Amino acid sequence: MKNILGITLGVMFALSVPASGQQPKKIPRIGYLADVGSAPPEAFMQGLRDLGYVEGKNVVFEFRTTGGKPGRYPELAEQLVHAKVDVIVAGGAGAIRAAKNASATIPIVMAHVNDPIALGLVASLAHPGGNITGISNLSPELSGKRLELLKEVIPKAYRVAVLTFGGAAMQTSIKETEDAAQSLRLQVQILKLKAPNEIESAFDAATKQHADALVQIQAAFLEPHQQRIIDLAAKSRLPVMYNSRDDVETGGLMSYGPDREDMNRRVAAIVDKILKGRKPADVPVEQPRKFELVFNLKTAKQIGLTIPPNVLARADKVIR
Repeated sequence: MKNILGITLGVMFALSVPASGQQPKKIPRIGYLADVGSAPPEAFMQGLRDLGYVEGKNVVFEFRTTGGKPGRYPELAEQLVHAKVDVIVAGGAGAIRAAKNASATIPIVMAHVNDPIALGLVASLAHPGGNITGISNLSPELSGKRLELLKEVIPKAYRVAVLTFGGAAMQTSIKETEDAAQSLRLQVQILKLKAPNEIESAFDAATKQHADALVQIQAAFLEPHQQRIIDLAAKSRLPVMYNSRDDVETGGLMSYGPDREDMNRRVAAIVDKILKGRKPADVPVEQPRKFELVFNLKTAKQIGLTIPPNVLARADKVIR
């Protein structure tokens, strides 16, 4: 009887030890590093919610923004490392590079970067290597499609200015734009900026060379200055093709580019993979798969341009 009682008490004790000594499950911390904004994009947050993440319950966010001062990236990236985040989401080349310099072990998920291979951030799209993966904005068909649409909107266009940053990440997009222009019999004027204070002089150069239109190639360092670009385009009465719907919603003429909401949801899915144990080196870098064409008819009227009905009919969104 004593043996049976002893065994019973022993089993009960053994079962009780893990329950009383069990460590609370670690709540993952997601760091988000960006240049502008007051919070991560809503599509990214919704993507995480759809995957079961609830802020304050089973996930914690550490958001850092430079407030339009890219020089703060290194300091903010170090803050995220010290906060012991489990993954860093970084938007733009400057943020990604700062995160990479701050840690060689914390997984980094890229959001919205042009050419991560040219920047030396990943070895290849299929096999990134290291601690970085994510989504690249780069899509071979973009440059040609933007020029093709501009030509349809302005059939008589001959000379097109291209506004871009002079960094290595832009070279692939510039080359694709030049190749597309040649096939469309368009003459391109490449305007490479080294700093935001050159924006006005770039528009002056486009006007002096009698550019019929302008294409802006996305560059993260220009994002805080988009409204200035949009205002200068209106003042110059120059039709401009932008990268993002956001630019058109704030007064730009037209845009053709990746659906950013879709991309932000996919960034959330990549973060989920990382938090569930996948190594960034083994998660392929994704590319855009959804694109959208947007027009602002108020801006078109302001600069005296009529969008052909057949082109307007193909728009994903029209601002009237």
